[in-house]
Amino acid sequence: MDLNIFWFILVAVLYSVFFVLEGFDFGVGMLLPVLGKNDAERRAILHTIGPHWDGNEVWLLTAGGATFAAFPQWYATLFSGFYLPLFILLLALIVRGVGFEFRSKDDDPRWRSLWDWAIFVGSLVPGLLLGVAFSNMVQGVPIDAKMQYVGGFFNLLNPYALLGGVVAVLAFALHGALLINLKTSGELMEKARKTVPKLFWPTLVLFVAFAIATCFTTDILSRPGINPAFVLALAGLALLLAGWFIRYKQAAWAFSMTSTGIVLTSVTLFMTLFPRVMVSSLSPIWSMTIYTAASGPYTLKIMTIVAVILVPIVLAYQAWSYWFFRQRVDNDLKKFTY
Repeated sequence: MDLNIFWFILVAVLYSVFFVLEGFDFGVGMLLPVLGKNDAERRAILHTIGPHWDGNEVWLLTAGGATFAAFPQWYATLFSGFYLPLFILLLALIVRGVGFEFRSKDDDPRWRSLWDWAIFVGSLVPGLLLGVAFSNMVQGVPIDAKMQYVGGFFNLLNPYALLGGVVAVLAFALHGALLINLKTSGELMEKARKTVPKLFWPTLVLFVAFAIATCFTTDILSRPGINPAFVLALAGLALLLAGWFIRYKQAAWAFSMTSTGIVLTSVTLFMTLFPRVMVSSLSPIWSMTIYTAASGPYTLKIMTIVAVILVPIVLAYQAWSYWFFRQRVDNDLKKFTY
């Protein structure tokens, strides 16, 4: 395995971790005004992700930084061609972060309601746009021989990509509802438990539709080696198992299955891309690969040394933080800072 392949795998891992961790953050934010009917409940909901949400976002920055350093041409084409959607995504994440920090600064209900809806929008929009972006990358976008995106904004809003965006939103909402079920108690936990089945069925139906559309819209069925369609089928199986555990009120197991399903779906997308990093819808020979879009060998070598040292440290620290804050959120308002 050469360094180009290593860094493609590492970028895939970084995005997969981000989708799992920030996925339930987005889900909790989307469910904030739905499950939280008063300020006490909304503060409790926010505290389920309070110690982690900003750390989870770092995985997106790390994935973007790794893409920029290892595959600068991929980064340049992606961020220039998807400029407007990525700008909106960044703006939504900023609004979301400000909402977390500002809602507790004033007791006025209108002030807190404003930032609660900011958190909702700042969670919904990134989930939708990330689904749209990655679906477009797999399906193919207009890239010419100079590795430049030559389409427009509305090229990205095609039915397949929009379906991928909706599936991402529903999957993250289901993932977040299970986390709330696991991290709260009393009436709020019961409301989250009753919400989970309502999210599961539309998620399952649209995921199946997305999987079928992927088989007909992309070249997933003709990929060499282990076929990504098999991995996508495993993701669907994980989602079905989540439904089985939901039925028997095993929230922890259901949460582990939604996490598995998200990871397998992400792996499917990257396997479908490989060895490409962006698919050209104009001509297969214009698709960008891990070799045509990569940095030089020396750069990749230095980055590999740094990554091998630092990534395990970051993983260990984050695992420790989740273990330390594993307790359920109680109803003591004096402990709430949001």
